[in-house]
Amino acid sequence: MNELKMATVQAIQGLLLQGWSHRHIARTLGINRETVSRYAKLQKEPPKPAIPTAGSEPNPDSNPAISTAGPAPDPNANPAISTLGKTFATGRKSSCDPFASEIQSKCDLGLTAQRIFQDLVADQGFTGSYSSVKRFVRRLEEKTPLPFRRMEVDPGAEAQVDFGSGYWLREGARRRKVHVLRVVLSHSRKAYSEAVRRQTADALIRLLENAFRSFGGCPKTLVPDNLKAAVLRADWYDPDLNPKLAAFCRHYGIVLLPTKPYTPRHKGKVEKGIDFVQSNALKGKEFPSLGELNRHLAEWERTIADTRIHGTTRAHVGQVFTRIERPALLPLPLEPFPLYEEGRRKVHRDGHVEIRRSYYSVPPEYLGREVWVQWDPRIVRISNDRHEQIALHPRVRQGAFHTDPTHIPTEKISIVERGVPDMLRKSARIGVNAQRWGEALLEERGLEGIRVLQGFLALARHYPAVDIERTAKIALERRLFRLRLFREVLSRLVLPATGELTGSHPIIRPLSEYQKLLGRDSSFPPLRKED
Repeated sequence: MNELKMATVQAIQGLLLQGWSHRHIARTLGINRETVSRYAKLQKEPPKPAIPTAGSEPNPDSNPAISTAGPAPDPNANPAISTLGKTFATGRKSSCDPFASEIQSKCDLGLTAQRIFQDLVADQGFTGSYSSVKRFVRRLEEKTPLPFRRMEVDPGAEAQVDFGSGYWLREGARRRKVHVLRVVLSHSRKAYSEAVRRQTADALIRLLENAFRSFGGCPKTLVPDNLKAAVLRADWYDPDLNPKLAAFCRHYGIVLLPTKPYTPRHKGKVEKGIDFVQSNALKGKEFPSLGELNRHLAEWERTIADTRIHGTTRAHVGQVFTRIERPALLPLPLEPFPLYEEGRRKVHRDGHVEIRRSYYSVPPEYLGREVWVQWDPRIVRISNDRHEQIALHPRVRQGAFHTDPTHIPTEKISIVERGVPDMLRKSARIGVNAQRWGEALLEERGLEGIRVLQGFLALARHYPAVDIERTAKIALERRLFRLRLFREVLSRLVLPATGELTGSHPIIRPLSEYQKLLGRDSSFPPLRKED
């Protein structure tokens, strides 16, 4: 049955007192005639007497029509069910009332309505339905929602950040979508707004830096939501922040505290600020370029947003910022944050990675692996997967290589690369005369003698050091500084002109003994002349 509004009920009662017919009242008020008849009967019923309080006598002189005590309670009617401090709406008595305390205790243990119903049937002989238990449990679990707690912060303590989407530029015949970043200082509600085409980490950093410089300082904490430009993996307790944004915050000495996922009320100040920009600054306006849009936003912030009396704080935004919040902001660093690009690169077979068609070396143990590279117009930083720096290079032109000498394996460093002092040290290991011959060689032949000295050191792989030392003494005496002549003298010392061995080894038997052995052994056929 639909209930009439109080104004309609009072109109029915007033027209009945004036003597109007039921048909006339129904036609005038647009209701059913039976409804008018029902309220007419209710109007004719005498009011019920008031119920005296316990211990008092009824007063016959009191007017029962204005009594507010209400009718006497009927214990069988069960007009209101009060169970363990919870008052339920008036209705039919529940079959779960006798088991209210037990059901409450089971709810406190975290049992489901299905489990509670099963236990009641098995242990208490419950005859009601599962639906009645489910309704009863639902009513027990009803909670009054707690009010949100407003969080106000000290001056300079916090700024909330958010992007607003859905704005369009009319650039000629084309419409382009842009995003507006708004940064709101939580204490004074002073804000900064700027539009960009894409929500990237670089764009976010650049806009935040512009905001800090317009404020003349930066807040202690920055509260964004979990946008991808700021948070790689959302987690209320330990989120994975974008490394570039984290480096930006370290540069400015601020802390990044993302909100809880899917909880926009944690940054309600900037949420309302985005609505304010959309409804007041941009609604119904079109701009031919991004520059025109940003100039309009800057002028709007200065002339409209900063001069208003804020609806919550009831204070002048610009004056509170100038007098109270600006002195509390952290000072800006001397230099802006160096924006850099980053990405993964695979180490080539030559031990270098490619960045914008320039090549930079990495330690040899990373050959064929992927590394993390960060670069700006001046510096190239190469890190491993743990973001530990393994190489640092200056930027070079396209097509150029920059190789750190410590990244070249020892086996790949030629003797010439090690330099003349290293070659002379190796000559000294052969002998004094070898070192003196090398020094005299370089003095005699100059730069071309380096190649000759390299060949001289290579002789040590084929000839004993004693023989090379003897040959170096003869070459010094005769002023022989050609490698070909040095080799001829060395070969004559080692192999005389007769072609016979200059000496014998104790473990090598003479050939005559092998001939005698072959002659005595009958298992070998006799040697023939042809053999």
